[in-house]
Amino acid sequence: MSEAKIHSDLIIFDGLIVSNWGREIFENMREGGLTGANCTCCVWENFSDTMRNISNWKSWIQENDDLLCQAYSTADIRQAKQNGKTAIVLGFQNVSAFEDQIGYVRLFKELGVGIVQMAYNTQNLIGSGCYESTDSGLSDFGREIVAEMNRVGIMCDLSHVGAKTSDDVIQASTQPVCYSHIAPAGLKEHPRNKTDAQIRTIVEKGGFVGVTMFPPFLARGTNSTVEDYVAAMEYVINIAGEDAVGYGTDFTQGYKKPFFEWITMDKGYARKLTEFGEIISLSGIERIGKTGNLTATMEKSGWKANRIAKVMGENWLRVLNDVWGK
Repeated sequence: MSEAKIHSDLIIFDGLIVSNWGREIFENMREGGLTGANCTCCVWENFSDTMRNISNWKSWIQENDDLLCQAYSTADIRQAKQNGKTAIVLGFQNVSAFEDQIGYVRLFKELGVGIVQMAYNTQNLIGSGCYESTDSGLSDFGREIVAEMNRVGIMCDLSHVGAKTSDDVIQASTQPVCYSHIAPAGLKEHPRNKTDAQIRTIVEKGGFVGVTMFPPFLARGTNSTVEDYVAAMEYVINIAGEDAVGYGTDFTQGYKKPFFEWITMDKGYARKLTEFGEIISLSGIERIGKTGNLTATMEKSGWKANRIAKVMGENWLRVLNDVWGK
């Protein structure tokens, strides 16, 4: 079977994309064969700004219905495969949109939000991000938010979350939680990367790990290639097992310097958190439309078809179904 045929037959789910949304990106998603993706609609935004972003998404899906559909269930994602479309799962990279209102959790679920990260790099009302100097752990209000997310079926994401807060969420949640887009600290020390112990802890509680291809987090930085990305996945699989690993690119396609300034400052405007330097796309997967190169590299690296199918999407759909309950 050809590499292109293998790729085209797969369920392909990207655990996180935060790109400059528009027709060009949506066409790239189809070119890359994406069956579904967790698409960011909140980073630092409050309730009203996030609602505006979701309104934009509803319009984009309607205006591009030859390419897209919205997913409220894993069945919707599988149906998108049959229909030749990409299923959009709305996702948050912060709980800022919840503000201090537990009731907003259910509201956003009804609008199609399926995955929410518990903090974006710094402190919020529920806990600490990975760049916060003191990790205070999960607050009591945060425990109520986790419980409500469990109740309505929104997956807790811990990718940008501090170690103590992450551990607290893992222990507090009655549903599987995830790192949707991380790289292993065992290959490169970085505040955003997760240690072997952190990976084991989340998996031991039934959680899930999506591996990112963002070059600053990979072992060779901006010199990284798709082969380095697959090597990072193999490292995580050796810890977590191939049933608990997927991919989450963190694609920022189409964005320029102002976006990276915004995401690397606390609350989008305050203290500078980190400096990525020059942002260079991963060699071999420079854009979403070249996702097929990832499957091809897995095959060239000796991966069996069953492992490729799991990591490219089937594992994500299984754990999302566990959380969403449908």
